[in-house]
Amino acid sequence: MQDLIKGTRKKHAMIAIVQWFDTSLTGRYMDGHIPTWVTWTRWLPFLTVHLICLAVIWVGWSWVAVAAAVSMYLIRMFAITGFYHRYFSHKTFKTSRPFQFVLAVIGNSAVQRGPLWWAANHRQHHVYSDTEKDIHSPVQHGFWWSHLGWITYPANFGTDFKAVPDLAKFPELRFLDRFDVLVPTLLGTGMFLFGTVLNRIAPELGTSGAQMLIWGFFISTVVLAHATFSINSLTHMFGWKRYQTGDESRNNFWLALITLGEGWHNNHHHYPAATRQGFFWWEIDLTYYGLLFLEQLGLIWDLKPVPERVLNADRTLLAASA
Repeated sequence: MQDLIKGTRKKHAMIAIVQWFDTSLTGRYMDGHIPTWVTWTRWLPFLTVHLICLAVIWVGWSWVAVAAAVSMYLIRMFAITGFYHRYFSHKTFKTSRPFQFVLAVIGNSAVQRGPLWWAANHRQHHVYSDTEKDIHSPVQHGFWWSHLGWITYPANFGTDFKAVPDLAKFPELRFLDRFDVLVPTLLGTGMFLFGTVLNRIAPELGTSGAQMLIWGFFISTVVLAHATFSINSLTHMFGWKRYQTGDESRNNFWLALITLGEGWHNNHHHYPAATRQGFFWWEIDLTYYGLLFLEQLGLIWDLKPVPERVLNADRTLLAASA
């Protein structure tokens, strides 16, 4: 019996390791009853990315490396909020098939899995928000689980294609979802080469390939990840509720700033079909402003507005609570 258990553990561990590079093995054994002893295969990549950031002690810093980190944070945060969330998850605007693929590639560079996996989980979150079936509800499962624990749990690894039939029909999106490590690897390689070139042609900038890789990719990725995760966790714990949505979603000004508009979470849960999440002019929504720019370029169109009845409902609620 012990030999059988050891053999089973080894088999599951090997499959999980292969999944780091090819997620298509998911359906072969992900039945929702995965033993806890294989979870290290989900934690290890996540922890490794964090630990690599400590290399900053040896590579040092430069203004150009810090600027690269900030730029990569903003670009990829915009991709997560504007593309993965507002387009793939909610279809709040339209675009062409080629540009849809561009959106998916840029979003995939954020190292938050593939577009189908991300959208499927988010759609399920809205269906079951803060109920027992919500896989990242802090109300049901606590802060740490909602912030990052759920991502590393093997039973949540697979993509529920039934939740995204409109996206799953595109083979190029399924490819990105299957090989979701490809784009991040190319990005990290590109950052290293960029720093190497700068070191040769402009040594006075004080950067290097290793430094640019650490700052422009790893540090930027880790900060981006926790900022994104804060919407799952903190916006269901801290802030104010304008709408009675049946869950604990809340608006949070500070989180709206660092996530380019995602902090208006109660607004979003009240009316997720709108492209804009900051419903009023004083609610800063940088992602929405960026999407308006893409609309002016003709790359996207048919941005869905917030209906007047939604805004009137807000005024009514405020008046009733005054």
